[in-house]
Amino acid sequence: MLYSITTLNCVSQREKGEKATKKNALDIFRAALDAVNPYAAAHLHMDRVASMYQNGAFSRLYAIGIGKAAFPMMRAVVDDMGGRVTKGIVLTKYGHSEKGVLPKNIDVFEAGHPVPDANGLSAARKIIELLSTTDDHTLVLCLLSGGASALLVAPHEKISLEEKQQVTQQLLKAGADIFELNTVRKHLSRVKGGRLAEHAYPAHVMSLILSDVIGDPLDVIASGPTAPDASTYEDAMRVIRKYDIEKLVPKTVMGVLSEGLDGVIAETPKQNNPVFTRVENIVIGSNRKATEAALRRAQQLGFESRVLGSDFQGDAADIGRYFAQKAIEARRGIESRKESKICLIAGGETTVKVKGKGIGGRNMEMALVVAKEIEGRDGILFLSAGTDGTDGPTDAAGAVVDGKTISEAHRAGLDPDIYLQNNDSYNFFKPINELVITGPTGTNVMDIHIMLIGNPAG
Repeated sequence: MLYSITTLNCVSQREKGEKATKKNALDIFRAALDAVNPYAAAHLHMDRVASMYQNGAFSRLYAIGIGKAAFPMMRAVVDDMGGRVTKGIVLTKYGHSEKGVLPKNIDVFEAGHPVPDANGLSAARKIIELLSTTDDHTLVLCLLSGGASALLVAPHEKISLEEKQQVTQQLLKAGADIFELNTVRKHLSRVKGGRLAEHAYPAHVMSLILSDVIGDPLDVIASGPTAPDASTYEDAMRVIRKYDIEKLVPKTVMGVLSEGLDGVIAETPKQNNPVFTRVENIVIGSNRKATEAALRRAQQLGFESRVLGSDFQGDAADIGRYFAQKAIEARRGIESRKESKICLIAGGETTVKVKGKGIGGRNMEMALVVAKEIEGRDGILFLSAGTDGTDGPTDAAGAVVDGKTISEAHRAGLDPDIYLQNNDSYNFFKPINELVITGPTGTNVMDIHIMLIGNPAG
């Protein structure tokens, strides 16, 4: 992997045992990331791709990678498939690629995430142009990962990029989850919701998918560009109305959704569409795989460990309070067994309804809530971080806290309630050196939450 996990000035003035516990938490998180290494995951499927290409008598192989993990996944294709790739395109987030690594027949684009930008629009046009040259002797290998929904932007012809940006920003600000966000995106797009598969037809499409969505639904991951879409224009309109943003969304967007409801604009392709007889979608990595790896590493470090689940969703603050309570209960249960230590692991993707103007993300907000709940309690440490190395519009993956976090903050003149009210968790944690910094990890399977309970010596 290209990352190295640290906390800012991780070696603080705390006792040696507390430092060891923090080190263990980072070690467990690193194991989770290693288990969903996108290069390795894609590499494991290259024999299958090579066999299909040879046995299917294909004359051309197009490779298209879209998402935060697109670059390392494409590296695996190039390393294993060599000169058999006719043409390739990578579309990834800014800072998630390397120059001079891929051959010249692979074009690399970087674009905006989570709000789409002009670079994403340009790259999407290139992908559509490439797919327009396919025939039934073409094999299209799609490499899809988290972030693809925002990166691959090709709005309906009646909607501008700026208008697409506006509706995305309004949904994110309102606290819409990934299912809701992608339901709307699919019905405003020319490539999402199975429509990329339509562009590729009559080629055979194989999609290798790194899932960043709870339950790994094919029509939601990356907004399902090569999967049948189970959602409808009615569902998309329902999301807009749920968050009461009809007046905040551009009129052209509401017009397209209304025309879809009336049948003027065709629905996204469904399961019975003949396009999907030539499409194969394969999930090659997920949050569950990451949490299972974290569990194994925690057990190796001597923790009594269990996974609470890999499907946590909802408000970050509410989930944080739940995790804090589980940790407090576990701490009470082992007070009479001084040598015992427990690790609770969870995964998923929560949301934050933004009310303030600060800087932060769902993991840092959750960690701040947990810090308040466990204030003054020894033997509890909590780490929450995004597997992509990014939490909100920041350079941090998340944060790590314990029972002394709030007292340290007070000594630094920080009021946690004010920072929570302003959604400014990043600027709360930065001065007290409790941010988790990884840099781009090259993967993205939602978030990992780690609770270490017991003897602070770990």
